[in-house]
Amino acid sequence: MLIRKLVVGPYASNCYIVADEATKEGMIIDPGANAPEILRVVEKLGLKIKLIILTHRHPDHVGAAGQVYNATKAELAAHAECAQYLPQSPSYLFEEPYEGAPKPTRILKDGDVIEIGGLSFKVLYTPGHTPCGISLAGEGHVFTGDTLFNYGIGRYDLIDGDYHALIKGIKTKLLTLPPETVIHPGHGPDSTIATEIRANTFLR
Repeated sequence: MLIRKLVVGPYASNCYIVADEATKEGMIIDPGANAPEILRVVEKLGLKIKLIILTHRHPDHVGAAGQVYNATKAELAAHAECAQYLPQSPSYLFEEPYEGAPKPTRILKDGDVIEIGGLSFKVLYTPGHTPCGISLAGEGHVFTGDTLFNYGIGRYDLIDGDYHALIKGIKTKLLTLPPETVIHPGHGPDSTIATEIRANTFLR
Protein backbone atom coordinates (compact mmCIF):
# COMPACT_ATOMS: atom_id res chain seq x y z
CA MET A 1 0.00 0.00 0.00
CA LEU A 2 1.18 3.48 -0.85
CA ILE A 3 0.30 6.43 1.42
CA ARG A 4 1.42 9.92 0.49
CA LYS A 5 0.63 12.86 2.78
CA LEU A 6 0.45 16.42 1.51
CA VAL A 7 0.07 19.35 3.91
CA VAL A 8 -2.16 21.86 2.15
CA GLY A 9 -3.62 25.31 2.69
CA PRO A 10 -3.08 27.99 5.34
CA TYR A 11 -4.49 25.74 8.08
CA ALA A 12 -1.93 23.01 7.26
CA SER A 13 -4.54 20.33 6.61
CA ASN A 14 -3.41 16.82 5.76
CA CYS A 15 -4.49 15.45 2.40
CA TYR A 16 -3.78 11.77 1.80
CA ILE A 17 -3.26 9.91 -1.45
CA VAL A 18 -3.75 6.20 -0.82
CA ALA A 19 -3.21 3.56 -3.47
CA ASP A 20 -2.81 -0.11 -4.21
CA GLU A 21 0.71 -0.29 -5.65
CA ALA A 22 -0.13 -3.43 -7.63
CA THR A 23 -3.14 -2.06 -9.50
CA LYS A 24 -2.29 1.68 -9.32
CA GLU A 25 -5.86 2.39 -8.23
CA GLY A 26 -6.07 5.10 -5.60
CA MET A 27 -8.19 7.45 -3.55
CA ILE A 28 -7.70 10.96 -2.25
CA ILE A 29 -8.78 11.80 1.28
CA ASP A 30 -9.57 15.44 2.15
CA PRO A 31 -8.27 17.53 -0.75
CA GLY A 32 -8.49 20.77 1.19
CA ALA A 33 -6.40 23.08 -1.00
CA ASN A 34 -3.56 23.15 -3.54
CA ALA A 35 -5.34 21.12 -6.19
CA PRO A 36 -2.51 21.51 -8.76
CA GLU A 37 0.00 20.00 -6.34
CA ILE A 38 -2.32 17.12 -5.44
CA LEU A 39 -2.88 16.35 -9.11
CA ARG A 40 0.83 16.65 -9.86
CA VAL A 41 1.64 14.00 -7.26
CA VAL A 42 -1.10 11.73 -8.58
CA GLU A 43 0.32 12.03 -12.09
CA LYS A 44 3.89 11.48 -10.89
CA LEU A 45 2.83 8.30 -9.12
CA GLY A 46 0.93 7.10 -12.18
CA LEU A 47 -2.32 6.53 -10.29
CA LYS A 48 -5.91 6.13 -11.42
CA ILE A 49 -7.99 7.89 -8.78
CA LYS A 50 -11.26 6.03 -8.24
CA LEU A 51 -12.59 7.88 -5.22
CA ILE A 52 -12.33 11.21 -3.41
CA ILE A 53 -13.39 10.96 0.24
CA LEU A 54 -14.26 13.86 2.54
CA THR A 55 -13.98 13.04 6.24
CA HIS A 56 -16.09 16.07 7.15
CA ARG A 57 -17.44 19.27 5.68
CA HIS A 58 -15.07 21.99 6.90
CA PRO A 59 -13.63 24.03 4.03
CA ASP A 60 -10.00 23.40 4.95
CA HIS A 61 -10.67 19.73 4.10
CA VAL A 62 -12.92 20.12 1.06
CA GLY A 63 -11.67 23.33 -0.59
CA ALA A 64 -9.97 21.64 -3.54
CA ALA A 65 -12.49 18.82 -3.94
CA GLY A 66 -14.23 20.44 -6.90
CA GLN A 67 -11.04 20.92 -8.89
CA VAL A 68 -9.77 17.43 -8.09
CA TYR A 69 -13.16 15.92 -8.88
CA ASN A 70 -13.32 17.66 -12.26
CA ALA A 71 -9.78 16.61 -13.15
CA THR A 72 -9.99 12.95 -12.09
CA LYS A 73 -13.68 12.18 -12.81
CA ALA A 74 -13.59 10.03 -9.67
CA GLU A 75 -16.56 9.46 -7.37
CA LEU A 76 -16.90 12.07 -4.62
CA ALA A 77 -17.91 10.42 -1.35
CA ALA A 78 -19.05 11.79 2.00
CA HIS A 79 -21.44 11.00 4.81
CA ALA A 80 -25.09 11.86 4.22
CA GLU A 81 -24.94 14.66 6.80
CA CYS A 82 -22.44 16.47 4.55
CA ALA A 83 -24.50 16.46 1.38
CA GLN A 84 -26.72 19.43 2.23
CA TYR A 85 -23.79 21.64 3.25
CA LEU A 86 -21.00 21.03 0.77
CA PRO A 87 -22.20 23.09 -2.21
CA GLN A 88 -22.64 26.22 -0.12
CA SER A 89 -20.17 29.06 0.32
CA PRO A 90 -17.61 28.34 3.04
CA SER A 91 -18.05 31.79 4.59
CA TYR A 92 -19.99 30.31 7.51
CA LEU A 93 -16.69 29.26 9.05
CA PHE A 94 -13.62 30.26 7.04
CA GLU A 95 -12.62 33.14 4.83
CA GLU A 96 -11.22 32.77 1.33
CA PRO A 97 -9.37 31.09 -0.39
CA TYR A 98 -11.51 28.08 0.46
CA GLU A 99 -14.28 26.99 -1.86
CA GLY A 100 -17.38 24.88 -1.33
CA ALA A 101 -17.31 21.32 -2.66
CA PRO A 102 -19.68 19.73 -5.17
CA LYS A 103 -22.55 17.56 -4.02
CA PRO A 104 -21.28 14.03 -3.31
CA THR A 105 -21.92 11.38 -5.91
CA ARG A 106 -21.64 8.60 -3.33
CA ILE A 107 -23.17 8.70 0.15
CA LEU A 108 -21.33 6.84 2.90
CA LYS A 109 -22.73 5.40 6.10
CA ASP A 110 -21.28 3.66 9.13
CA GLY A 111 -20.04 0.19 8.28
CA ASP A 112 -19.70 0.70 4.54
CA VAL A 113 -16.69 -0.98 2.94
CA ILE A 114 -14.55 0.91 0.43
CA GLU A 115 -12.39 -1.11 -1.92
CA ILE A 116 -9.51 0.41 -3.85
CA GLY A 117 -7.73 -2.21 -5.94
CA GLY A 118 -6.93 -4.94 -3.45
CA LEU A 119 -7.26 -2.63 -0.45
CA SER A 120 -10.28 -2.53 1.84
CA PHE A 121 -11.36 0.16 4.31
CA LYS A 122 -14.33 0.36 6.63
CA VAL A 123 -16.26 3.59 7.15
CA LEU A 124 -16.57 4.51 10.83
CA TYR A 125 -19.10 7.21 11.70
CA THR A 126 -17.28 9.49 14.16
CA PRO A 127 -19.27 12.73 14.56
CA GLY A 128 -18.62 15.43 17.13
CA HIS A 129 -16.20 17.77 15.39
CA THR A 130 -18.98 18.01 12.81
CA PRO A 131 -22.19 15.98 12.50
CA CYS A 132 -20.88 14.30 9.34
CA GLY A 133 -17.47 13.17 10.58
CA ILE A 134 -16.16 9.80 9.41
CA SER A 135 -12.95 7.84 9.76
CA LEU A 136 -11.60 5.15 7.42
CA ALA A 137 -10.00 2.04 8.93
CA GLY A 138 -8.22 -0.76 7.10
CA GLU A 139 -4.94 -2.41 6.25
CA GLY A 140 -3.52 -1.50 9.67
CA HIS A 141 -4.23 2.21 9.26
CA VAL A 142 -7.01 4.63 10.16
CA PHE A 143 -7.64 8.07 8.66
CA THR A 144 -9.36 10.10 11.34
CA GLY A 145 -9.98 13.53 9.80
CA ASP A 146 -10.36 16.04 12.64
CA THR A 147 -11.71 13.51 15.13
CA LEU A 148 -8.51 12.21 16.72
CA PHE A 149 -5.01 13.70 16.62
CA ASN A 150 -1.59 12.91 17.99
CA TYR A 151 -2.16 13.74 21.68
CA GLY A 152 -5.34 15.64 20.85
CA ILE A 153 -8.97 15.54 19.77
CA GLY A 154 -10.99 17.61 17.32
CA ARG A 155 -12.52 20.92 18.29
CA TYR A 156 -16.12 20.67 19.43
CA ASP A 157 -16.77 24.37 20.05
CA LEU A 158 -17.37 25.22 16.38
CA ILE A 159 -20.72 25.20 14.56
CA ASP A 160 -22.55 21.90 15.21
CA GLY A 161 -19.79 20.55 17.47
CA ASP A 162 -20.72 17.97 20.10
CA TYR A 163 -18.21 17.00 22.79
CA HIS A 164 -20.07 13.92 23.99
CA ALA A 165 -20.52 12.53 20.48
CA LEU A 166 -16.85 13.17 19.74
CA ILE A 167 -15.60 11.29 22.81
CA LYS A 168 -18.07 8.46 22.31
CA GLY A 169 -16.98 7.96 18.71
CA ILE A 170 -13.31 7.99 19.61
CA LYS A 171 -13.69 5.50 22.44
CA THR A 172 -16.12 3.10 20.75
CA LYS A 173 -14.96 3.26 17.12
CA LEU A 174 -11.28 4.20 17.18
CA LEU A 175 -9.70 3.09 20.45
CA THR A 176 -11.15 -0.38 19.90
CA LEU A 177 -8.96 -0.84 16.81
CA PRO A 178 -5.78 -2.93 17.18
CA PRO A 179 -3.19 -1.03 19.27
CA GLU A 180 -0.64 -1.04 16.46
CA THR A 181 -3.03 0.70 14.04
CA VAL A 182 -1.39 3.80 12.58
CA ILE A 183 -3.44 6.98 12.91
CA HIS A 184 -3.35 9.49 10.05
CA PRO A 185 -5.10 12.65 11.32
CA GLY A 186 -6.42 15.70 9.54
CA HIS A 187 -3.66 17.90 10.97
CA GLY A 188 -0.27 17.21 12.47
CA PRO A 189 1.84 14.05 12.74
CA ASP A 190 0.82 10.41 12.68
CA SER A 191 0.30 8.40 15.84
CA THR A 192 -0.91 4.95 16.86
CA ILE A 193 -3.93 3.74 18.76
CA ALA A 194 -1.64 2.45 21.53
CA THR A 195 -0.01 5.87 21.89
CA GLU A 196 -3.33 7.67 22.22
CA ILE A 197 -4.70 5.17 24.74
CA ARG A 198 -1.56 5.60 26.81
CA ALA A 199 -0.84 9.31 26.56
CA ASN A 200 -3.76 11.34 25.20
CA THR A 201 -4.89 13.32 28.25
CA PHE A 202 -8.15 14.34 26.54
CA LEU A 203 -9.31 10.72 26.68
CA ARG A 204 -8.79 10.02 30.37
